[in-house]
Amino acid sequence: MTLLQTERLTLRPLGPADAEAYAAMRFHPQVAQWLPPASGDPVESARATIKRFATAWHERQRAPWGIFRDGGLIGHGGLNFVPEFGQTEVLWALHPDAWGKGYATEVARAALAFGFETLALDLIFAITLPDNHASQAVMKRIGLTYRRRVEYKSFKDVVWFDIDRPTWQAQTG
Repeated sequence: MTLLQTERLTLRPLGPADAEAYAAMRFHPQVAQWLPPASGDPVESARATIKRFATAWHERQRAPWGIFRDGGLIGHGGLNFVPEFGQTEVLWALHPDAWGKGYATEVARAALAFGFETLALDLIFAITLPDNHASQAVMKRIGLTYRRRVEYKSFKDVVWFDIDRPTWQAQTG
């Protein structure tokens, strides 16, 4: 499992002790509206997600990190292999108190660098709901290009952006 430090953030795999803080972020109504629905007790669901992330770190050397600022959990972000598409996604979700500060862009850029430089991935994509303009702005800011609309899980219509390694290398020099 990989720990990264960006200019302002610490990115580290989530652990069992993070479950309550993670649940508070993940199930916040303003965050949950953009994510696939989850049912049951929020803390138990958070524990299951953290366990799933740990398994992904072990099996694929990538999963979302917890995003920490000044020692507190403000969200999750990073890379996630999506079997339905056979590709790796860059993703982020932040507590509303952390919105509008550039943290999503900072995490996404670090995740792209990790994916292309360390993991040697060929392509990284991102998806979101068509009306999530804030996430689409991050996607554009980090160099992803809109490609198409797809179905994913309970969402019948999501927008797909992606970037390949040569394009990312050309953009980052």
